Amino acid sequence: MRAEIIAVGTELLLGQTVNTNATYLSQGLAELGIDVYFQTVVGDNEGRIRQAIELARGRADLIVFTGGLGPTQDDLTKDALANYLKAEIEQHGPSMAKIEQFFATRGVHMVESNRRQANSIVGSAPLANEAGLAVGNALTVEGTHYLLLPGPPREMKPMFDGPGKAWLRSVMGEERRLFSRTLKFAGIGESSLEAALIDLIDAQTDPTIAPYAKEGEVAIRIATKAHAEFEASARLDVLETEIAERVGQYLYAREDIPLEEAIVRLLRLSRFKLASAESLTGGLFAELITNVPGSSGEFIGGVVTYTNEMKHKLLGIPMSQLEGEGAPGAISESTASLMAERVRELTDSDYGISLTGVAGPSEAEGKPVGLVYFGLSRRGKPTIVHTAHLSGNRSIIRTRAVKSALYRLWQLLKSPE
Repeated sequence: MRAEIIAVGTELLLGQTVNTNATYLSQGLAELGIDVYFQTVVGDNEGRIRQAIELARGRADLIVFTGGLGPTQDDLTKDALANYLKAEIEQHGPSMAKIEQFFATRGVHMVESNRRQANSIVGSAPLANEAGLAVGNALTVEGTHYLLLPGPPREMKPMFDGPGKAWLRSVMGEERRLFSRTLKFAGIGESSLEAALIDLIDAQTDPTIAPYAKEGEVAIRIATKAHAEFEASARLDVLETEIAERVGQYLYAREDIPLEEAIVRLLRLSRFKLASAESLTGGLFAELITNVPGSSGEFIGGVVTYTNEMKHKLLGIPMSQLEGEGAPGAISESTASLMAERVRELTDSDYGISLTGVAGPSEAEGKPVGLVYFGLSRRGKPTIVHTAHLSGNRSIIRTRAVKSALYRLWQLLKSPE
């Protein structure tokens, strides 16, 4: 089944409201095995809404509307669709009773226009609104299915997830559902990952492969349509195994979680404790780790030693290491090593990690923007220091530094020996 989403509301066109409904609906429809080919946004104008319906009807089996079901004169979705279909509007009794009771129990005078929220297209199935007053509609006319949902997300989501999906399943019959998995990778860019899998991507039919990238991480979504989960799992298992054989060294999770959550899980599994010492990243590493719920069991804490004085006072790094003629400086492999070792010792952790470098906008200590050192200290093991040359502006370099450090830590935790 092919679907189009029509979001109604001038506020969407003006940028006053973000169209989060389309994202939510696209994901929900995909889970049902319904392909969303188009998303349309149209203002509160009946003529233009009817034009959008005409266009959508020529290329979709299902048209899902959000917005325009409220009490005001610019809530026109039901009127526009009814006029397009040459159908009548009637008042849905149970919805009207709910509206009247709502105002009566609050002792508030009901404006006559509120009755519009109980309007329903003749011949449609009413969809109960558990979080609001406007009733939804679902109907099929001449082979095209129409689903009308309210605009406010707090009303739209429960209506779609409840009676909306139930109605869709009833009209879909035995159509196949979509099953998918997300594989998460770090330490490899989207283009390199794609190059390693290009033959699979080019030859894909079902299952499908879709790569997605964000800073420091890449995701691959593999998906297939099937009547039953066991059938889908068998197909996805084969494809996942082939992907892992090629790029498994970068695969950190078989679900959609960030790298820092995977690291917390590894620490928890091994009962290891972690501490951090940051310079250029200013606490960003600690922030990402502590964004993971329950990470206090694995992350003891961290220090931000942004200046040489703080590196000396808090971590005990000699000033002769940091400043003066012939000193390695704060931005050096040896300082990164000392920072990681001292924070681990200070907190009695199993692992200590450090980040020091140049985020920009100009060079420091005669060293170029983007030069970053990561120190990894392990209890009873030699300290490891990695060097990176990162590009981007100050904010991007800081983010990439943290993601690179997380990747190096994940590698170490995955293969501690």
